[in-house]
Amino acid sequence: MVPSNFAACADEPACVEAQPEIVPTSRVLESGFWPNGTAATLKRSPAVRAAPADAGGSHAWHDVAIVSPVMRRVFDRLAPLARADVSITLMGETGTGKDVLARIVHQSSSRAAKPFVVFDCGAVAQNLAESELLGHERGAFTGAWAAHAGAFERAHGGTLFLDEIGELPLELQTRLLRVLGNRAVRRVGGTAERPVDVRIVAATNRNLEREVAAGRFRQDLYFRLAAAVINVPALRDRREDLPWLTRSLLEDLGHANVAVTPAATRAIAARAWPGNVRELKNALACAVAFLEGPVLDAHHLPLPAPESEPSLHELQLGGIKLETLELVAIQQTLMQTHGNKARAAQLLGIAVSTLYEKLKKHPESFSADRRHVPATPAHPVE
Repeated sequence: MVPSNFAACADEPACVEAQPEIVPTSRVLESGFWPNGTAATLKRSPAVRAAPADAGGSHAWHDVAIVSPVMRRVFDRLAPLARADVSITLMGETGTGKDVLARIVHQSSSRAAKPFVVFDCGAVAQNLAESELLGHERGAFTGAWAAHAGAFERAHGGTLFLDEIGELPLELQTRLLRVLGNRAVRRVGGTAERPVDVRIVAATNRNLEREVAAGRFRQDLYFRLAAAVINVPALRDRREDLPWLTRSLLEDLGHANVAVTPAATRAIAARAWPGNVRELKNALACAVAFLEGPVLDAHHLPLPAPESEPSLHELQLGGIKLETLELVAIQQTLMQTHGNKARAAQLLGIAVSTLYEKLKKHPESFSADRRHVPATPAHPVE
């Protein structure tokens, strides 16, 4: 069935495309198979719309487009894990929807009727993180006028979503490991151990194995959290999902009746979307603000015009060492590929082993930032 609001541009029949079957999230995750062997879009269920306040409300939910093979593989893995009471770590770039998947896991588990609590490890000030996560007793520190239940206690019986777990300070990682081992928390300033029963779903945009190797993440905590690791693909790697994801986001923005023209669909498909789903949603929110009718066309989208690549003759390269130029090329390509070395090697036209040799030869140029963004080498003129 093709919803009429997907292609209201009646004079452009090509705007109408075959829609996947619409099924509830729970049907796929509980049954573990795809209906009729076809693609599916996981729609919000009434239970999700009525999620408790700690879940962030229904506004935080999107329909999940399952068309691309890579997303189907994600849900093939997620289905049995959602039913099992094991810790899950979601790894992927910023904006890929890891929080949405975490909520789906919770709503598809035996803990669905219990709280879903989000703790953003990167958004809480370091001096407050321990209190917010574990709670504190009255008088524990200046300003602690009353006792406070931390995220673990509020999530008792349900799911605790540790977003951006890679940002958690090392000293708090130690406390977290102790809580997970003892299944009990001790509030800041307190002496009593309070039993907690929570399921942990963690998310990060970092490679935790590299963080462990660099000494920024505890190995024992990684092993405890990574009972199951799900790699969430970037939007550029699941382009088949874009038409239905666009429709879903428009509905979330309150513009379910807006049609998307083929030109707009092509423009959306042509962009790499480095900010992933979050960037796409922001672009659509801006686009609908300029609509004068029910049709969204390519010119409404706030997409940057493609820049022409400068000719080598236009670049001021005289006097710069060839080695320096090579380092700059590697740096910029790694930034473009978000640290994906296999893709970077492909774009540079060299073997992956060659790229690793060059990275090993100049470690000081590629280790300046915790997020693995290369450092900028000097450009000596000799």
